[in-house]
Amino acid sequence: MSAPDTLPLVAIVGRPNVGKSTLFNRFAGHRRALVEDQPGVTRDRIAEEIEVGGRRVLVVDTAGLDTEAEAGLVAAAQHQAWSAVEEADAILFVADGQSGLLPDDQELARTLRRTAKPVSLVVNKIDHPQHAGRIVEFHGLGFARTRGVSAEHGTGAWDALEELVAEIPARAAPAPPLGQGIRVAVVGRPNVGKSSLVNRIAGADRVVVSDVPGTTRDAVDILIERDGLALTLVDTAGLRRPGRRTRTVERGSALMTVRSLERAEVALVVVDASEGFTDQDAKVASLARERGCAVAVLANKWDLVTRGGDARRGEEVRRAIAHGLRFMSDAPVVTVSAKTGAGVGRLFALVEQLYQASARRIPTAELNRWLSDATARHEPAMAQRGARRRPLKFFYATQTATRPPTFVLFCTEPQAVQASYRRFLENQLRERFDLSGTPVRLRLRTRSAGRRGAGRGA
Repeated sequence: MSAPDTLPLVAIVGRPNVGKSTLFNRFAGHRRALVEDQPGVTRDRIAEEIEVGGRRVLVVDTAGLDTEAEAGLVAAAQHQAWSAVEEADAILFVADGQSGLLPDDQELARTLRRTAKPVSLVVNKIDHPQHAGRIVEFHGLGFARTRGVSAEHGTGAWDALEELVAEIPARAAPAPPLGQGIRVAVVGRPNVGKSSLVNRIAGADRVVVSDVPGTTRDAVDILIERDGLALTLVDTAGLRRPGRRTRTVERGSALMTVRSLERAEVALVVVDASEGFTDQDAKVASLARERGCAVAVLANKWDLVTRGGDARRGEEVRRAIAHGLRFMSDAPVVTVSAKTGAGVGRLFALVEQLYQASARRIPTAELNRWLSDATARHEPAMAQRGARRRPLKFFYATQTATRPPTFVLFCTEPQAVQASYRRFLENQLRERFDLSGTPVRLRLRTRSAGRRGAGRGA
């Protein structure tokens, strides 16, 4: 079993209030302008996959690093933030040119200079040419890649990121440890019962369980085996809305949750069925799918929903979950109770089913028979070119990757294919080849009509 190919991770770090989030939003905003949002899901992020200099990377926003944290919650929070930095492949160190060089910047610089990872220093708030002199004192921190930027206006920001990404060495996907099995990330909002479910699945109290939201700080790996199926369960910290993720510890935990999803093959999104389905539940599910995981939704605390034999309440909750998941209606929903164990036994077969769907390889001949049938059943809308309308023709398809299944479809005018027709093709593909629960990536490419015959069966 091969390990999932994780993207290089670029962490934006620095002391508090130097403009890290503004810089992150600058990078993420350019990326968001190029993609179509899933209906009904707000794309709030602490991590964003973008293309930089021909490479795809995951850029992450981190909390402000405090060099004076020594004890208690503050120290624990900083440990989490530094752990997140350890996960990075490259570091974009942000300082505040308006405030000038401060002792905290110098202390952070001393720490970052000890890492073998590529580090670039950007001096933010160089918003006008006359501010360029503010950069001079920062050269003394000893980073070869030092430049002034304006996160607010974008000046120099992308140049700095491209320069840093170019320094990340190419790497092969790491081999998994022996016996690791399928990696399963257990994710969701705080206090929905993730740790209790992990303990129930593992058959022992392997992680801390508490009614206090946010008990789990680090991602915890637990290897279990049942009926010949090996799983590595990853219990992750709860993901709050970004506006509520104000403490450093929560920002660090959220970053590590994103990285856990990057490394996982299957994600179990846990929701509190007794509270219904929330917008944040939808965001967590969307994040898991965006990171390429096959997804199932676990409606936990079902014993509270059906307490007293209230079947009508159960149906209402099922409808609410289906409505909230309308942007990924193929994801299976399983009712479980970590408290009683009801439904938990079904999860092993479900995880294996999801993994097999994400790893499915479809022969090219079968794929092209599907494409011919789908386009005959529902032809795409005409392509508009100026005052002329021309038929939009699909020629052939091929699968280029698994986990998640990725397909390239060749047609006359990819830019003219409507979003609704892409969704139709995706749904038809899922139905024909049993791809429920896994992300499906469709890439459209141009191929001239005159070469149609050469492509068949390729």
